[in-house]
Formats: sequence, structure tokens, C-alpha cells
Amino acid sequence: MRTSLRLSGAAECVVQTTTIMAANNTMKFIRTVRLTIGVAAVSASFHVCAQNGASAPVGASPAATAASTTPGAAKSAKAADRALRRRILTALADAKGMRASGITVRVTSGDVLLEGWVPEQAQVDQATRVAQGVQGVKTVRNTLILSTF
Repeated sequence: MRTSLRLSGAAECVVQTTTIMAANNTMKFIRTVRLTIGVAAVSASFHVCAQNGASAPVGASPAATAASTTPGAAKSAKAADRALRRRILTALADAKGMRASGITVRVTSGDVLLEGWVPEQAQVDQATRVAQGVQGVKTVRNTLILSTF
């Protein structure tokens, strides 16, 4: 047996409004859940812990590993990297025809990473050559991009 109820006028409007409000609340709930999941994913991606130097490069001797994990060795290695970075930045700034204001230099154990931008392709190549010419540089990885800022 099927029962049907016919509403008229204001009662029909109230039923339709209630249905729309329920749908809006459901949509708000879904948006809130999505936002919460997004925030959780972003905060989890920012929760990154740095390595403490306990892992050694492949093929490193136990003596080298022990020496690299001592606090004094770590401080002196960082100081050496900072000094090498300053020498590279100075060499880039002094290089003729080089615009070094858009270049960032990162140094880790003598390995150099050049990041940022330069206005001409020739300066990309020149930056690599200048960095390789600085004493203490082992390798140079150049990720400079062209930009006309």
C-alpha cells in the first residue's frame, strides 16, 4: 500500500527548504572533511626530520664514519663549507660579464649546487666554470635557469 501526501502552499515550501538545507549541510560537511584531510597531508609533509649524520656514504670506512659523526668534525666541516661558499660567491661576483645577484650557492663537503637564475645562457656555463676554478670544489651541479628579471 502506497501512501502519498499532497502538501500545498507554505508546507510544500518548508519541505523543499528543509531538503535544500540538508543538502547544503552535507556539502559543507564534505568540504570540511576534504579541508581537514588536506591540512593533515600538508602538515605531515612539513614534518620532516633532518638526518643527524648517523648514516655514512656507501663505501666509507668505519674510521671515517666515526670521525664524521663527532661534533667537532661536523662543526669544522660546516665551517669549511661556509668558507668555500663565500669564496665561490666572491669569484662569481668578480667574474667579468657575470650577473651573480640571482645565484644561490649551496656547498656540502665540497660538492657545489648552483641554483637561481641568470639573464643569458653564456652566464650559465660561465658560472659552472668559475665555481670549478675555486680551490676546494669537488663537483659542481648547475641548476641555473634563464630569466629576464
